[in-house]
Amino acid sequence: MDPVAENTTQYSGFRHARKPMHSAVLLIHGAEAWPSEVEDISATGALVARPEDWQGKVGDLYALDMVIGEELNIHVEATVARITEHHLGFAYARIPPEKEVPLWNLLGGYADKIEPFDD
Repeated sequence: MDPVAENTTQYSGFRHARKPMHSAVLLIHGAEAWPSEVEDISATGALVARPEDWQGKVGDLYALDMVIGEELNIHVEATVARITEHHLGFAYARIPPEKEVPLWNLLGGYADKIEPFDD
């Protein structure tokens, strides 16, 4: 089964709705870090542009430091759920309690919606 589908919803063929956005993100894995851009975000994960020199594998744990606008910084832990030539799909592993409300506010109406998913 597709790791993204496993990590995003228990309902086959559906996933949490994605909110399109473009904001800076720093991918941190151990002593290594890569700047990138968030392309969409959901209640369970984020799609990030794959940095040119990035190396990793599905299941690796990263800290994602997302900078949204001038005042919002959301720092979460996430595992790599999907790797494509141009994108990395991350599934949240831990959202700090103080970042839950800002994340849900950012998602707005996308926070509790599901959408069809066709791999």
